[in-house]
Amino acid sequence: MTTNIEDPSGFALARTYVHLSALGGASAVDVDEHFWETIMQRDDLLEGRMLGLFHLEQDSDHCEMHPSGDEVLILLSGAIDVVFHEADGDRISRLRGFQTCIVPRGVWHRVRVHAPSELLFITPGKGTETRPPAEAAP
Repeated sequence: MTTNIEDPSGFALARTYVHLSALGGASAVDVDEHFWETIMQRDDLLEGRMLGLFHLEQDSDHCEMHPSGDEVLILLSGAIDVVFHEADGDRISRLRGFQTCIVPRGVWHRVRVHAPSELLFITPGKGTETRPPAEAAP
């Protein structure tokens, strides 16, 4: 559900993402535990990008890949590794507070958590695929 934000006090980015449309608009989007499973059914969110926040306490239980564009990951606090599954083997980007990495379009990746972390993401929703980690290698 897309939300009209009329309350100027703000909202929690971990529970309400921001859809950045391809035409330059921004709208708040309510998020629940099924959001990523059902995003492909949301025609209103497939173009443009999603901006949101993850609180991470454990390694991701899946790998993901974004065929429609690059993803930007910005670590606000904590310590994570972003593991890129590339044709010639895994490459690791070590992020510590306030570091950023770009996940290239079409590259399978996952996150390893070394300390509780807050991760800001800007990602294309269209076509995003997920797999268990063992299946992600090219």
